[in-house]
Amino acid sequence: MSERNIKLLIEYEGTNFCGWQSQTNDKTIQDEIISAIKKVTQKTVKLTGAGRTDSQVHALGQVANFIIEHQLETGRFAEAINYYLNDEILIKSSTEVPADFDSRKSATFRRYRYLVSNEKSAIYRNLRWRLPEAINYDILRESAGLLAGEHDFSPFCVTSSLKENNNCHIYHSSWHRIGNLLVYEIRGNRFLHSMVRSLVGAMVNLALENQDKNRLNLTLGQFQDILNLKNEKRIVFTAPACGLYLVSVGYGDY
Repeated sequence: MSERNIKLLIEYEGTNFCGWQSQTNDKTIQDEIISAIKKVTQKTVKLTGAGRTDSQVHALGQVANFIIEHQLETGRFAEAINYYLNDEILIKSSTEVPADFDSRKSATFRRYRYLVSNEKSAIYRNLRWRLPEAINYDILRESAGLLAGEHDFSPFCVTSSLKENNNCHIYHSSWHRIGNLLVYEIRGNRFLHSMVRSLVGAMVNLALENQDKNRLNLTLGQFQDILNLKNEKRIVFTAPACGLYLVSVGYGDY
């Protein structure tokens, strides 16, 4: 029996998890799925995810893959793994991919979404950022437009996670309204740790109608200077994790 490379498309609500990445004493998405795969196949696999979502961050289209020798029909992996998962995690599909496919290294883009609402809700409280303050929508849209293209996003990253190269190419960045929701969409070739939440926090901060002495009180000009590394200020106002979703991951020939 030869080895097979199985690709999973995964949806999860991250509220009760300490992120995607396996941790010794905490409940994570990766560990839950590895445990379920072992119950199905009696084998412990190395599960590679496309993105390491943080604690309480959600996913509509996370991608992961693992190598295994097993005779189970490819499409049935999803159904079998789901049997051992709780309702907060769903394997949407399972497909066989070439041996050189790596869900993280083979990705050509990642798309994230962030939800903000001024409405109080018992149902959606863990699925979006409730922000009752008035926000200038025009400024939000203008600030999002500044992010397109390639930039060094080190001011919008957790310091301990900075890399030698912190450049990211942003293909799309925009805000739009759906009912009482403000929805931010961003798509890029790569993202730094907490980068999307830092960007959302900065954009919301500068778009607040009533400035708060406990926040950065940015202007559009200052935001652009930070983005262009003309201002040494770091973004420390990070949007809550509950509003962030990994929507999809793109792959060229896979």
